[in-house]
Amino acid sequence: MLGSVARRCISAKASSQPLPSWGRKPIKGLPDKQPGTPRQKMEGQKKTITIAIEGCCHGELDNIYGALQHLEKVEGKKIDLLISCGDFQAVRNMDDLETMACPPKYRDIQTFYKYYSGEKKPPFPTLFIGGNHEAASHLWELYHGGWAATDVYFLGFAGCVRFGGLRIGGLSGIYKSGDYARGHNEALPYDESSMRSIYHVRDFEVYRLMQMRQPLDIFLSHDWPTDIAHYGDTQSLLRRKPFLAKEIEAGELGSPPGQQLLRALRPHYWFSAHLHTKFAAMVPHTDAPLEPPTHYPPAFGPAPPWPAATRFLALDKCLPGRDFLQVVEIEARGPPVFEYDPEWLAIMRTTHGLVNLARQHKPLPGMGALRRGPDPADVQFVEQLLQKHRSAGAAGRSASAGGAAGAEGEASA
Repeated sequence: MLGSVARRCISAKASSQPLPSWGRKPIKGLPDKQPGTPRQKMEGQKKTITIAIEGCCHGELDNIYGALQHLEKVEGKKIDLLISCGDFQAVRNMDDLETMACPPKYRDIQTFYKYYSGEKKPPFPTLFIGGNHEAASHLWELYHGGWAATDVYFLGFAGCVRFGGLRIGGLSGIYKSGDYARGHNEALPYDESSMRSIYHVRDFEVYRLMQMRQPLDIFLSHDWPTDIAHYGDTQSLLRRKPFLAKEIEAGELGSPPGQQLLRALRPHYWFSAHLHTKFAAMVPHTDAPLEPPTHYPPAFGPAPPWPAATRFLALDKCLPGRDFLQVVEIEARGPPVFEYDPEWLAIMRTTHGLVNLARQHKPLPGMGALRRGPDPADVQFVEQLLQKHRSAGAAGRSASAGGAAGAEGEASA
């Protein structure tokens, strides 16, 4: 049965309503609604995947899953993927809880541990980034990304994966200028300072993401890119959050590295959370994109075309009557499963020598501004690795088919 929070959250605000109007006024040559068509089941028509976007999770997995399962039942719409935009709180046990940065009276183990232990299984694949209220000890173990629980994948402190053939990149944490140009020297046992600094974005993670040269379908961040408030209904935002007025006017609301990534990577969609309010914006891109290197092999595709604008949406936290969920349908380019992104694998290999576990800043190539992409040798290595994996997979399928055929023949005999 649904928890009381889930039951009260299920309303028009937690349904598959159309995407919000993107920005204050339409941009010439751009549709004001999401591209693509509704899910089609007829042969020969394009396939879409249905993605549920959730703002701040705060450990409310049972209620979020319950709300979406209710939505599936009511609207007959299958959810293929849930994305959480931070403050996920992947707390496995009481020791993890002690490393979560928040006042002790607000620390609650919540429900993630049930999925980690296997007591429960997620009803659909789940992808999340980190925010500023996380179990630092757990997420640090998955710095490069990985499975936090069965069917629950953490994108890492910076990362990119594919789902349904869609490229989904993201940056965990929030921006704080004093920690931006330093290494990740935090280590157990965390004190009050280090359990906060560990979730502050570093220039190295941004540099890694800046090396991506192929277009992205979706990008995730916890805090908003700087100046994004000027590309949507600013007055409506200020009516809900009047205390943001000074920061917006001074151009200080949000993350400068987020703005840098938005302009450089120009994804089709950008989803955020953090400020506990729903806000939509559309950011046009007028300059020519930096095209992918010519040495990328076919296995690094397919990638989406470059969009003329990025559609931004921030969502609230899971509370009764709040805008914490949005369901979108996007044209798929592959099966609804998680896959490694080849370009990101090559980038991690190229930049591995720059990983910094000391407090002192380690200089980055071109002061972090170069966008050379992965080294050709690393691209070739990843391509060969993928070919080997595909060959092994094909051989395994052939063997399975042969074994099944042999068993069938023996049964017939």
